[in-house]
Amino acid sequence: MTKTVLHLDLDTFYVSVERRLDTRLLHRPLLVGGISDRGVVAACSYETRAFGVHSGMSMKLARQLCPQATVIRGDAGTYTKFSKEVTDIIKADVPLFEKSSIDEFYADLTGMDRFFGCYKYASELRKRIIRETGLPISFGLSVNKIVSKVATNEAKPNNQLKIDSGFEKEFLAPLSVRKIPMVGDKTYQTLRNLGVRNIRTIQEMPLEMMQKVLGSNGTTLWNRAQGIDHTPVIPYSERKSISTERTFDRDTIDVNKLQSILLAMTENLAYQLRRGDKLTSCIAVKIRYSDFNTYTRQLKIPYTSADHVLIPAIQEIFKKLYNRRLLVRLIGIRFSDLAGGNYQINLFDDNEEVLQLYNAMDKIRNRYGDRSVLRAASMGAKTIGRFTNPFNGEPPVVLAHRKQ
Repeated sequence: MTKTVLHLDLDTFYVSVERRLDTRLLHRPLLVGGISDRGVVAACSYETRAFGVHSGMSMKLARQLCPQATVIRGDAGTYTKFSKEVTDIIKADVPLFEKSSIDEFYADLTGMDRFFGCYKYASELRKRIIRETGLPISFGLSVNKIVSKVATNEAKPNNQLKIDSGFEKEFLAPLSVRKIPMVGDKTYQTLRNLGVRNIRTIQEMPLEMMQKVLGSNGTTLWNRAQGIDHTPVIPYSERKSISTERTFDRDTIDVNKLQSILLAMTENLAYQLRRGDKLTSCIAVKIRYSDFNTYTRQLKIPYTSADHVLIPAIQEIFKKLYNRRLLVRLIGIRFSDLAGGNYQINLFDDNEEVLQLYNAMDKIRNRYGDRSVLRAASMGAKTIGRFTNPFNGEPPVVLAHRKQ
């Protein structure tokens, strides 16, 4: 049976949501992100891209390149709401799908040609999303995730494209190597130094040459250029939460100690989210007192993975939950309602320095370990940390109960 994978991507999601809420913004150049000169562009409309504007650049530079653009400070809560609306529609219609980010989805439609016709089915799903949410969305349909994703990008804006089985290489061949997912600036420059500009050149190169130049990444890149990808669609219910907790050797009423541990927990779990390209929209604090009564309080928030957003929220929940008259036996936090996505969702109130700080800290942690860099206030919590990425697809490691 020929495999059939659908890739759906909401076009310029933040921009589209703003235009859905205010039709006066239609067809006008629009920038969404931090509104100060030190802010960062989280999303930009197609009208601004002709001027060289792209997401991730400084708002100051974007304004210089496109001075006529309207600048809006984004609202993560609003985007979370619209993302969930689209997710609910897909969940109701598709038997197996993966939410890979706040605005991007994969669906495995293998076998449905016998009953509906995959392309017709996907077309009707896209029309329903547009009709019920008012948001433009594009899709690509092929035999695997990589080709479908590239097809979606070629179909944009607000369109659809099917690549028939057996025509994957032919479709990819004339495209720029930048179109292959995983090709960043550094890899692109390496390929350009070899004289490689389009995917056809990689298709004609020996695999050994790509391995010699790029190592194991060369194998992956060569396979993707050939249209080969065996990555499965991971069910949406893969992992819905991440948590940590500590039991004390002696029950404590030391508020400073409790707050230090909470801060360390939040800081570490936020890093785990970013390491796994995840965002959370529900946070909770758990306290077990010396009498073994356990209390939990949670809070719904806009999707985020930022320490400076999560830490104050966790501290606020703790203040409302904590009873100062009782000794504490256990304390823990949980992040749930997870979705794929990166730190861009948090850029609406932030600036370049904040983004660069998180990137620098996470690079150090990736190389030297979870606790290689941390806030001074959390240094007392010595056992907070993880051995592996909790989103690497492996089952959680069962550890002996750790105590603080």
